[in-house]
Amino acid sequence: MEKPTDHYWQVRLGEVKKALEGNNFEVFLAADAAEAKQVVLEEILPKAAPKSISWGGSMTFMATGLYEALKNAPGMEILDTTYNASVPVEEVMDRRRRALHADLFITGTNAVTEDGKLVNLDAIGNRVAAIVFGPRTVVVLVGRNKIVEDLDEAMYRIKNYAAPVNSMRLNKKTPCTKTSYCEECKSPDRICNAWSITEKSFPIGRIKVVLINQDLGF
Repeated sequence: MEKPTDHYWQVRLGEVKKALEGNNFEVFLAADAAEAKQVVLEEILPKAAPKSISWGGSMTFMATGLYEALKNAPGMEILDTTYNASVPVEEVMDRRRRALHADLFITGTNAVTEDGKLVNLDAIGNRVAAIVFGPRTVVVLVGRNKIVEDLDEAMYRIKNYAAPVNSMRLNKKTPCTKTSYCEECKSPDRICNAWSITEKSFPIGRIKVVLINQDLGF
């Protein structure tokens, strides 16, 4: 067989797609970050027809180029919640609250299980809150590296890889930035505060998952 690795990921992503669809998510497959951007802009947005858009903190979102494509999109309200030193913290927090009323919200996920569940751990809670309730349409961008076997593996991955790496990225003063794994800390800088496990999309198809055949994000 030529390109067995490609075949492996096509099969595995296909199985995860079936599992997610069985849990009422609408699922799209993308070959890479560029195609994921195309799927969102050309397939999801025209059907959703949002008048307002926002997003949660996501390295995958940034990697697709969607941030640059949408931040100045004409004809709709853009609630840019991305950290910017020139924007007062109070204004960013207000945008994050208002984002829960956006027509469309885009985010990544910390893990997706093979039986079709989304697992996330958040610092402030705006990202997990929007996934659970609020925005009429939620788009979740998922790199293939986020696939795990089950909830136990999802939580282990998040606490001992995603959270420490993000803490390092954000220059947080937490024990995991030194040890590289969770210390169940009580640091004021702790980013592990609010869990969400999304077993099914409700209503059916409200959450759109774009599975990307590329390692993206943490």
